[in-house]
Amino acid sequence: MSEARRPTLRCPPGATDTHMHIYGPYDRFPLAPTSPNAPPPALLPDYRALQARLGLERVVVVQPAGYLCDNRCTLEAVAELGPRARAVVVVPLGTGEAELERLARAGAVGLRVFLLPGGIFRWQQLPELAAMARSVGWHLQLQFNGRLFPEHYDLLARLDCQLVFDHVGRFVDPVPVEHEAFRCLQRLVDKGAYVKLSAPYESSRVGPPGFDDVAPLARALVRQAPERMLWASNWPHPGKAPQDEAALLDLLLDWAPEEVDRRRILVDNPARLYRFG
Repeated sequence: MSEARRPTLRCPPGATDTHMHIYGPYDRFPLAPTSPNAPPPALLPDYRALQARLGLERVVVVQPAGYLCDNRCTLEAVAELGPRARAVVVVPLGTGEAELERLARAGAVGLRVFLLPGGIFRWQQLPELAAMARSVGWHLQLQFNGRLFPEHYDLLARLDCQLVFDHVGRFVDPVPVEHEAFRCLQRLVDKGAYVKLSAPYESSRVGPPGFDDVAPLARALVRQAPERMLWASNWPHPGKAPQDEAALLDLLLDWAPEEVDRRRILVDNPARLYRFG
């Protein structure tokens, strides 16, 4: 994989990476012992080089599971990146509105709920988390095995909060578009949820270049609601082998073949959800 490779897709002004992480320096920001992975340091200068190579202008720094509720690394990166950056943070249950407002002033616009190994939350806590997020106008960003959508659909549908689902729903293993689990995701999209068209390697069993077992789901979601789709690099791909980010961006040429939809996914939708001016 050539580090210098540029994508075929030319990003429009304001293009946004809606999901990436900063790790380290570890002498200042050590990972929690419960971290599900231990990636090499992934620092802001390296990410800025990636931004330039892909033609991205805006970014959402997502709190890694490995930092639990210690948001210092994430917020320091957002402060250094300035007004073109936002944060999705993790806070304990019961966090008061004053602390949430402090985090909002620092650039936080969402609360991450990671329901895979290494996460701190449980399904039954979602209503309380949704209420916390709603109190400051945040969204809930959720990641779990998408095959659990039918089991938890009623709970998710009752949450009075903006929902954002990671990684094309992260169906492990991928499901066909007619599968009930994917239908549940589509029903939540009909109710207003956003989906990140990102990290197909997290669930694909086919792999690159086309991730042909995930691609039909992404295409179906774009056809259904291009106004609520997002794109993300998931850099630095924690727990996975290095990825060709240019190729991941170029997947949009297949998943969203209409230029107007790609502009929505890369610019308009994230500007609205993450409140970029």
